[in-house]
Amino acid sequence: MASGITNPTPNAEVNFILNLLRSEVQQILGNQLVGMYLYGSLALGDFDRQKSDIDFVVVTDGELSDELMEVLKVMHRRLAASGSKWAYELEGSYIPQKALRRYDPYSVRHPHIDRGGGSLSVEQHDSDWVIQRYILREHGIILAGPDPKTIIDPILPDDLRQAVLDLLWWWELQMMDTRRLETSNYQAYAVLSMCRLLYTMEYGTIVSKPEAARWALRTAGEERTALIERALAWQPGMELDRLNQTLDFIRNTLARCRQSN
Repeated sequence: MASGITNPTPNAEVNFILNLLRSEVQQILGNQLVGMYLYGSLALGDFDRQKSDIDFVVVTDGELSDELMEVLKVMHRRLAASGSKWAYELEGSYIPQKALRRYDPYSVRHPHIDRGGGSLSVEQHDSDWVIQRYILREHGIILAGPDPKTIIDPILPDDLRQAVLDLLWWWELQMMDTRRLETSNYQAYAVLSMCRLLYTMEYGTIVSKPEAARWALRTAGEERTALIERALAWQPGMELDRLNQTLDFIRNTLARCRQSN
């Protein structure tokens, strides 16, 4: 297996936990490990050490046995309890090579661990994984294994647009139950996510949320400009307190996405 780079990010502490994770995964999976990659903010170049998590994908040669799952669970619990901030921010999935090649809505349950020291468990991978596959294929950082372009089929612009449309139900749900959106961090996340949805519908590609927000600023009205700028500037501990404006932006974005279809 080809090795990835030793220092895949500019952050020495992040690199330390990634190299440790890679070593542990290689030892546990052995020949069943096909590759290991970073996607998300680290791959798109908008990683923020105050807000971002570490998104990783481990590609396996077939489904994992119950025995391997248990060993991986123990390993992830040990890393989360190590005291490292970045071990606590690991979020990733273990996906068989055959399932990774293209999104299949009938084969979407794979082992996954959430940031925050969550337990590794088999979870549903919804149509947002069309988007994650695109980021992984086009921008993924190799920790181990072959070029992701060789194990993931191309994702076309209209595939990305359809994935956006398939995700709108989630944002409709957030407008019905606003508990997440009542927090400043989720308001900032939602505003930047709306900018990226609009960008993808317009251009059929994926960029980082900050890049999409800067694009949106060029055509936003005065009130929207202020909301987007506040979301871009938000850091943990800051109050955003823009629930009504955020809800209005979400409502407007969903309508624009559907109209452009």
